[in-house]
Amino acid sequence: MLQSMTGFAAQKGAALGFSWSMDLRSVNAKGLDLRLRVPDWIEGLEPAIRASLGKALARGSVSLSLRISREEEGETLALNTSQLDVVLDALAEIETRALERGLSLAPATTSDVLAQRGVLDAASVETDTKALREAILADLPDLLDAFLQMRRAEGEALDSVLKDQLNQIAALTEAATGVLEDRRDETAAALRRNLAKVMDNVDDMDETRIAQELALIAVKQDITEEIDRLRAHVDAARDLLAAGSPVGRKLDFLMQEFNREANTLCSKSQNTDLTRIGLDLKAVIDQMREQVQNVE
Repeated sequence: MLQSMTGFAAQKGAALGFSWSMDLRSVNAKGLDLRLRVPDWIEGLEPAIRASLGKALARGSVSLSLRISREEEGETLALNTSQLDVVLDALAEIETRALERGLSLAPATTSDVLAQRGVLDAASVETDTKALREAILADLPDLLDAFLQMRRAEGEALDSVLKDQLNQIAALTEAATGVLEDRRDETAAALRRNLAKVMDNVDDMDETRIAQELALIAVKQDITEEIDRLRAHVDAARDLLAAGSPVGRKLDFLMQEFNREANTLCSKSQNTDLTRIGLDLKAVIDQMREQVQNVE
């Protein structure tokens, strides 16, 4: 089965007080280009994801993005005893000075003390990155499966389009074969007329040289080999489609061969019907080559 290089999938998960979302997408590329955007504070996460994607994919510019957030407040408060001592000493000093001046101050409450800057520090909760990494990686197969399903679905549509285009190429090739006999008779008649003119106007003509030139002209105008190669390319392309992905590179190379034969056919045609067929061939081949660019 063919696979497209275009795909998208998204996955959400939660564990260990964290939630995350991952999305995986790809577009066309000559080879496999993996681009990962994952948190670097989770040790070993990126290499593990890269290895999994590398085993499952052959071609495409593939991007994976992972966003992580805490589900709950990730901080707790801790008493800074050093700062507490500083605050308490300051309160005692204030009360002593106030009494010396005959002033009576309201006693400070616990909440008053705790409200002073630095008495309570925010302490981050330690995160078990190994457990978090394993939890995230456990979600990766489902994401990858959804992603591959989309690529296969697009590949199935591509398979239908490419087979239809191959049928068009095969039909045009057979049409060229039908025109070939009429063209051969026309070419032979034209050569005889031209030869008669030359023989009537030139004395002491080297007949061997004339025969060689005529043979060379005939070879240059013969498109039998081009038609045979077009048929062979159609068969090869059908075999590749039947084999399934990854065959994109081979199909791409084959499209160059198709185009070469169509160009040669047009340059040799010297016949209106054959030229039209050659141009139609080039049009279908160009359309097929665009589709082949999407095949993994």
